[in-house]
Amino acid sequence: MDPKPHSSASERNRDPILGVLQGYFADRRRVLEIGSGTGQHAVHFARALPRLHWQASDRDGNLPGIRAWLDEAALPNTPPAVELDVTGAWPPQTFDAVFSANTLHIMAWPEVEAMFAALPGVTTADAKLAIYGPFNVDGRYTSDSNAAFDASLKARSDAMGIRDIAAVDALARSAGFDPVDDIAMPANNRIRLWQRSR
Repeated sequence: MDPKPHSSASERNRDPILGVLQGYFADRRRVLEIGSGTGQHAVHFARALPRLHWQASDRDGNLPGIRAWLDEAALPNTPPAVELDVTGAWPPQTFDAVFSANTLHIMAWPEVEAMFAALPGVTTADAKLAIYGPFNVDGRYTSDSNAAFDASLKARSDAMGIRDIAAVDALARSAGFDPVDDIAMPANNRIRLWQRSR
């Protein structure tokens, strides 16, 4: 039995996401991934983008699985994963890029607010931000499948739910990040891109 955790969704979405990051992070050097989950994305992106120093992070309970993926891949540009709870202490390093996938709808809204509020303290003045996942537009679901997914999230916890683009953009702007692009992705997901204004 494979001891590493596995996400089928990560396998499906990794190449479309990589296609965006290859261009958007082309001039970047140090990436902080918030909520690395299983660790599959960290390995896939770091292998495909060897010039990037890819720092995986997540809550303590997910670190053993992430470490299993990173240890097996043994890539030179993936340091050990670090513990990160967005409402707690953040890494002391500074990053010129931040990436997160499928996290905003899992976090409670105060945690989403805390994440954006902390970004200025860990990013360079010209940092880029990329967040992948489902989003609502003007308070509406973009598909029936997203509506069903949101219902399943709320059945797990009232604090979970698909976030609205306008609300997330407001948090990004308050942290000094301006919207750059909004790219439609497979399975009714999107990747939102921002850049920190100097």
